[in-house]
Amino acid sequence: MSTIASVTAVPFNVSPKTNWFFILVQLDDGSRAWGEASLNGWEMALHTATQLHGQPLVGMTVEAAIAQLRPSASLPGGLVSNAVLSALAQALWTIRAEQDAVPLHAVLAPLQRKAISVYANINRATVERTPAGFAATARRAAAAGFSGFKAAPFDGVTPDACAAGEADQLIQHGVDCLYAIREAVGPQARLMVDCHWRFDEKSALDVLDQLQAVGLHWFECPLAETYDNWDSLRTIKARANEQNVLIAAAETQVGVASFEMQIREKLLDVVMPDIKYCGGPAHMLAIAEMAAAHDVLFAPHNPTGPVCTVASLHVACVASKAHMLELQFEESPLYDALVGQQHPTLEKGKYHVPNRTGLGVEPDMQLISAHPFKPVPFGIETLLAV
Repeated sequence: MSTIASVTAVPFNVSPKTNWFFILVQLDDGSRAWGEASLNGWEMALHTATQLHGQPLVGMTVEAAIAQLRPSASLPGGLVSNAVLSALAQALWTIRAEQDAVPLHAVLAPLQRKAISVYANINRATVERTPAGFAATARRAAAAGFSGFKAAPFDGVTPDACAAGEADQLIQHGVDCLYAIREAVGPQARLMVDCHWRFDEKSALDVLDQLQAVGLHWFECPLAETYDNWDSLRTIKARANEQNVLIAAAETQVGVASFEMQIREKLLDVVMPDIKYCGGPAHMLAIAEMAAAHDVLFAPHNPTGPVCTVASLHVACVASKAHMLELQFEESPLYDALVGQQHPTLEKGKYHVPNRTGLGVEPDMQLISAHPFKPVPFGIETLLAV
């Protein structure tokens, strides 16, 4: 029986702000598969954690290795360790599917749908951080076939600045950007805003009121989802729901138990597990099923590379219910170049799940080698989410 021969960290620089961090698992029979653990600014720690969690798996069968992966919010390595465990799970479940000569989704659960709606995260593609700049990106995304759009225009806002009354101009700028996006995409499009945990309770409520005429579909991550914010999150959710706006959150949560708390405490309307952090495909599916049982929508968080996109797509198509999948629109031409025509194409606003064996995409190692790791700023999730 084949066993794991190596576990290798493979960083890939795609822009001045972004590295994608892949983990390549190879078996002694020559088969291999990829997982994604991208966490901007933490690549050196991810590299160390890949050795820490990957080396003990060498010599194990795929089944035995999967059983060793135990993502948990209480791990000493925190989100870094859980990102590596999640990437290992992606790769190992992919190899398991390849061993059975079936697509990844087939080893997770029966197919519930062949395609899922995809929305464009236009944030990183918007270099000109103005209302006109956001509107221009939104129009390009609409022309590409998207009918859902998300932006994070509240640059520079922090909870401390909000509490001190020093964020008003930055908040107004973000509000103006969202009105410009709405004008660009029309009244029927779904429009979401990612707040990146930048507000306090009062500012979040004020922003909701200012955006009422925009007609948001959801209001994402207004505050960090920590226990001390739960009462505030309930208050914000109540105000949002009065305006027919959903609260989306939980992208940095890890393990089924953490999501269960968020769902049972009624802190959100849309749960957004990220396959890079939540524990991998099987854990994401368990979270989706828990959400469905509590009438909470499931919309995978997916702002990074194509390995994460396609792995999330496989899970979304076997979940009992699935709302939408995120795509980082036009951050870098390297996204398409990395997997070429293997990647699903947008058809009537949807991606169809691959029916090829395993994940269905194979990153181009030559391209990765041509764009080695470069230092990038820390991602906002490690600064304000906790």
